[in-house]
Amino acid sequence: MVHFFRFIGRLGLALAAVVGLLGLFLVLIVLTDGAGSGLAAWLATLGVGAVAALWRGRRRTRLRPFLPVVVAAALTASVCVPTVPTQRRYPPALPFVATQHWDLATGSRVAVYHYPPAPGRRPRPLVYLNGGPVRGIAVRDHRFLQLLARQGYDVYTYEQAGGGRSDLLPMGQYTISRSVRDLAAFIDHLGKGRVDVLGFSAGAVVLTRALADPQAAARVHRAIIAEPGPMDGPTARISGQKGRPSARGLAPAMTGPRSTHVPRYAVAFGLMRLGLLTPGTGLIGQAEGDNAFTAADLGSDTASGYCARDAHRIPVEDTAQNFSFSAAASLHVDQTIKDSPSIAGELRRSRVPAMLMIAECSAQVRQWETAVLANDPAIERTQYMPGVGHHMWNGLGDNDQRAAAVITAFLQNRPAPLPNYPARADIPSFLHDRK
Repeated sequence: MVHFFRFIGRLGLALAAVVGLLGLFLVLIVLTDGAGSGLAAWLATLGVGAVAALWRGRRRTRLRPFLPVVVAAALTASVCVPTVPTQRRYPPALPFVATQHWDLATGSRVAVYHYPPAPGRRPRPLVYLNGGPVRGIAVRDHRFLQLLARQGYDVYTYEQAGGGRSDLLPMGQYTISRSVRDLAAFIDHLGKGRVDVLGFSAGAVVLTRALADPQAAARVHRAIIAEPGPMDGPTARISGQKGRPSARGLAPAMTGPRSTHVPRYAVAFGLMRLGLLTPGTGLIGQAEGDNAFTAADLGSDTASGYCARDAHRIPVEDTAQNFSFSAAASLHVDQTIKDSPSIAGELRRSRVPAMLMIAECSAQVRQWETAVLANDPAIERTQYMPGVGHHMWNGLGDNDQRAAAVITAFLQNRPAPLPNYPARADIPSFLHDRK
């Protein structure tokens, strides 16, 4: 019995040593910002463990004190070894639309997609800005753009720098102001005068900030702001209410491989999300992180784009081959929004006719959306979309057709299919009634 308890005690000390070395490794990863793919933290941890083992075994020649060091070294080494290519692997070409690459005046090289209009064309181009902020355009969105083209619109869209098939930027260049400059440069490159712009989610933030920039706004004919995120730092700090219940927490868990099941990427993405590693961390390169991240890593974020009633019929939005999301670059863009001063004063001077689209089951903070409505005097109508979540065009029922009807009515300056709600005067009651 004495030997048994002695064994248990030694085992407990060994486990404590392993846990202590793992904790030290994580602390060093944070302090070094993952320098050298984590190798700096790994070598330092190994050195500390070896010194401690030598000190414990100084009176005898034993290997036992080194066993926790060996175990900890093996476990932490898995955080330092890439398991996906470290050079960017771009998604293959889509079978239904050609991919062009345009070199913009800003230095960005972006992937561009064009859906020519059906007969009876409307000559003014419609430019679509997808959500992300640094994410490829999902197949589901491409299908919606095809629907708009069939209704006569000359549709162009591009994946913002670093997203999808667009070239990467140095991490420090992913900023919300760069995104606005890229939009202006894209319109200039298109060379067809002022254009209509539809911005969704993070794309709606880019569009909102473009409307607050006189030079960028001069290139926009009409603007559709769909489900915007926070437009500036003061708005980003609002933690208000959301829409009707979404499918978050109700939908079945997404299937498929997860990078977060691999120690290297679980540590990297987890610490980045906690703000303990910078988006430009030396632990994983930008290209490697993009290659590793999968649709399943988004977890309940996808379900939050749908109403609770749709929890068990959420469609597949994208293919595994087409999916692309840059978590690090997206965090960097988001941080530049949080760090930016208020744009409310500049937005109040906007004169570009605009429409705001709000989803009933939106997972966005309502005050992010109402802040745009309150401060942009050129918003002519608001369309509160019943029965849909954040991703309003999603292929379920007639949701795509209803969203298209709202968009086309505004672009053609026809009466809206839905009431103008909420108007600016309705904002207090809209928030009070928790719509």
